[in-house]
This record gives sequence, structure tokens and C-alpha cells, in this order.
Amino acid sequence: MEQKSFSVLGCGWLGLPLATTFVEDDFIVKGSTTSVSKCEILLENGIQPYVLSIEEDIDGNLDHFLQSDILFINVPFRKQKPFLNGYKKLVKAIEKSTIKHVIFISSTAVYPDINGEVTENLVFDVNPAKKELLVFEELFTNNKNFDTTIIRFAGLIGGTRNPGNFFKEDRKVKNALAPVNLIHLEDCIGIVKAIVEQQKWNVTYNAAASTHPTKANYYKQATIQMGKNPATFIEELDSFKIISNQKIIDDLNYQFIYPDLLEGLSVFKED
Repeated sequence: MEQKSFSVLGCGWLGLPLATTFVEDDFIVKGSTTSVSKCEILLENGIQPYVLSIEEDIDGNLDHFLQSDILFINVPFRKQKPFLNGYKKLVKAIEKSTIKHVIFISSTAVYPDINGEVTENLVFDVNPAKKELLVFEELFTNNKNFDTTIIRFAGLIGGTRNPGNFFKEDRKVKNALAPVNLIHLEDCIGIVKAIVEQQKWNVTYNAAASTHPTKANYYKQATIQMGKNPATFIEELDSFKIISNQKIIDDLNYQFIYPDLLEGLSVFKED
């Protein structure tokens, strides 16, 4: 059986451990970084390194990087026009490549606060601050030369992102009775693996843990667990949304590793 290949555009907080996971699953894995110094880390993890940057143009050996079966796109969102132009060129390059499937990482921040539950079927007016992110999504989903699955992740925790560090002691946190929408790094990786294994293409998934404690309750516990004094949480409820993960559970038959956010705090160690 021919060995499958996987290219990871953006080997950062999520991209690097994801790429490493696919190496362990016997994929040929290519990974991009904007830093030459990081190439050694990629090599040490069995990842073929490429130095690539996307601005007005794309700098690096993109054509060879795209000689894979699946492309995972996970780079920080920037709404400047040059960045969009670079992504348009990326799409054109994908059309000419061997890439058949794209997984594009987006964010549940595209949804406005509707003071209720958000599902993938919601017809919504995009959060004005994130409207350009939908433009990026549609660059890929509207292209019929390859299949694209969108994952809209909630707030990211795990790895180097300890929620006990999110709010400093002198901070006053508003809307503290609002529910939180977060997802752990290990579940991010697990969901991507499930999509690839089950060949779930041309789908959009919202990805968040199953529980939604209040901002005050969750971050107070996270901070105290680290031996720090928590911020001041103003216990009011203004606007909010609750991201449903039911489609992932039903469609992928996915069992979350950290479904309960409060129970999941036990994995974070005191700094």
C-alpha cells in the first residue's frame, strides 16, 4: 500500500505536535516554518522542513511542499490585504499540485454572541471583527479542484497554553458569568486524525469541549491551582455564545479526551 503524505502549513503550537503524530502513524510529513532555526526541530521529529512565508507573495519552495495528498493549513489569521493576496496564490498553487484534500483551521470567533447555542447550521451575521476570516474560508470551500474541510476551533488550551496564565492578578475581567468555549490541544489533534481516517471532506465542524463553565469559575480555579492570586472577575452577564460540539460527536463518533473543562484543569501543572 502506497504511503500517504501530509503537508502541514504552520508548525507552531498545533501544527508541530500534529505533524509529529502523523509521522508516528507512518505518513510522509512535510512541515513549514518561517524560521530557519526551527528546521532542526522538525528534522528531529521526522518532519521534512520547508521555510515558507505568505505575504503579498509566497517565499519558499511551495511547489515541492505541495507534493502531498493532504494539506493542513494552520497559520495565525491576519486580515491585511497582502496576506489575502498570498492566500489567493496559495489556492492557485494547490490547484496545480497533487493535493486532493485540505483541512483549514478557522475559529468559532466568526460567530457573533447570540446569547444561546451555536451549531454549524446557524445562519448568522459574522462577527465584524472576524469577517475577513470567512473570506479566507471561502477561498478554499468555493474551489472545486480539491476538497476542503473547515474546523472552527474554540479557545485553545494545553501544551504551552495554561489557562491559569490567561488573566493576571491586576486584571478586571468583565462579563464573567458568560460561559467559556475552549478545547484542549490533544482533542484538536484527535479531531484532525478522525477526519483524515474517516475521509470526512467538504464539511465544517465546530470544535469545543462539552462543558461550558462560567469565565469566573473556570479561570479562578485555573489560577488558584497554579498558586497565584486570581484576577477580579466582574460577575455580570452581558453577551455570550455556547459552541455545540454535537456534530463532531455524531458525525465522527469522536470521544473527547477532555470533555469536561473543570476536570481537565488537573493536567495543568503549577509553573
